[in-house]
Amino acid sequence: MNLPRFYCREALSPGAHVELPEPVARHAVRVLRLPPGAPMVLFDGRGGEYLAHIERIEKNRVFAELADWRDVERESRLAVTLVQALQAGDKMDFTIQKAVELGVRDIVPVDSRRSVLKLAGDRAGKRVAHWQGVAASACEQCGRNQVPLVAPLERLEQWLARPADGGLRLMLAPDAEETLADLAPATRVQLLIGAEGGLDPQEMIAARQAGFRAVRLGPRVLRTETAGLAALAALQALWGDFREG
Repeated sequence: MNLPRFYCREALSPGAHVELPEPVARHAVRVLRLPPGAPMVLFDGRGGEYLAHIERIEKNRVFAELADWRDVERESRLAVTLVQALQAGDKMDFTIQKAVELGVRDIVPVDSRRSVLKLAGDRAGKRVAHWQGVAASACEQCGRNQVPLVAPLERLEQWLARPADGGLRLMLAPDAEETLADLAPATRVQLLIGAEGGLDPQEMIAARQAGFRAVRLGPRVLRTETAGLAALAALQALWGDFREG
């Protein structure tokens, strides 16, 4: 049986005695009902993981003792940045969670013209912090030890105006002439996904000017919460770790 895995933001070290963060402690004791002595895996996002066990429980506080650090990574060889236009409801949570499971390297939420959800100021900052927590929780579940970064929210036009940092830039369009199978393999990809209703025509033009190539995924129109995940899975199958035996 797989050991429970928990993310701790503070730097860990071999042999250390640490107090688990309050959300982690609550989940370990109240949800999983782990007793003193129970084994677990802890990671701090800097790479690798630690075998550990619960040393003691004091009311709502849980203390753990760490054993040796293990050089274990489950990162994809394909570095994908998901540039995702804001989605309404809980769709962003779902997209981020599943994208992390599919091996995305980092996530850039952007406010596009057709985004139903509108965020600004403190509300935007709190939502980005929440999405970062969603990414960390997904790492706990899927075995990753490096937590993908969720970038601060910004307007899509502003993000497109930034200098490109290399790699293949793709956006989905149902009427595109190219498919993923037409492209030469890449090791770094930026994948732009629109909100409900897709990208605005002016955003499509700006994206093309920024070096994005339009590709289609079959003959059907996919919802925003389906499109990015389907493309990620296809990229992993073509060029990523889905090809590993």
